[in-house]
Amino acid sequence: MKARELKELRTNSPQDLKAKLNDLKAELFNLRFQLATGQLENPMRIKEVKKSIAQIKTIIREEELRVFEQ
Repeated sequence: MKARELKELRTNSPQDLKAKLNDLKAELFNLRFQLATGQLENPMRIKEVKKSIAQIKTIIREEELRVFEQ
């Protein structure tokens, strides 16, 4: 994800973030399945999706902590 996309994600609601997280997890599952069957065309996509998942989880956790501090 690019920095602009991350800024947009930070403005999304927690429900939107969780929906995006679920979509990325499903995509990661499909990519791993393709890798196991030898059909994966772009192996670097796995790394990109894992990084995006981590970024979204970080944003969700930051929001949880922000709410807890208030």
